[in-house]
Amino acid sequence: MSAIYKTEQEDFWAGDFGTEYIDRNKSEQYLASNIHFFSKALKQAAPIDSLIEFGANVGMNLKAIRSLYPNLNIHAIEINENAAGILKGVIGENKVYNCSILDFEPKEKYSVSLIKGVLIHINPEMLELVYRKLYDSSNKYILVAEYYNPTPVAINYRGHSDRLFKRDFAGEMMQKFPDLKLIDYGFVYKNDPSFPQDDVTWFLMEKK
Repeated sequence: MSAIYKTEQEDFWAGDFGTEYIDRNKSEQYLASNIHFFSKALKQAAPIDSLIEFGANVGMNLKAIRSLYPNLNIHAIEINENAAGILKGVIGENKVYNCSILDFEPKEKYSVSLIKGVLIHINPEMLELVYRKLYDSSNKYILVAEYYNPTPVAINYRGHSDRLFKRDFAGEMMQKFPDLKLIDYGFVYKNDPSFPQDDVTWFLMEKK
């Protein structure tokens, strides 16, 4: 494991596997599905003027969000250097933090802090830290979209162990931060005939 990272999971996504992931998520169908997804998941979040995504990869989520909110001030965190380079071309050079989420220090607050398909890959011992960073980055809403399971479980991921974890991430956040209130939630199915996603359950929470 590289000395600059605290966990094996960070090293995994910063390296070759994270770079290979780029080409698996760039299709027009995926973009269309994302537009449909965020039109529902952010419907109750209004008004919003800024957003930060934790683990944005090359910006497929942010492209979809920008199509729905053209004037939104968007920032992002991305650990993989190659993905971050592409992402800078999508949202701007000075709006991308090329670092681990665990090393990111929020310096401002955004209308929405977003994480989608990333908490499942975080070392479980570090989740409390990531929850705090998501919370501290938001002045209004937090959108969590992940694989859900009522109790924590580890799943083999593309032949790798300890790289994918399912649990009730949003429930844990609301327990940790009592001022967070659930205002909307939903599920998207991998076999949806029009706008498939990867069996994601999403939760929109608001700071009260």
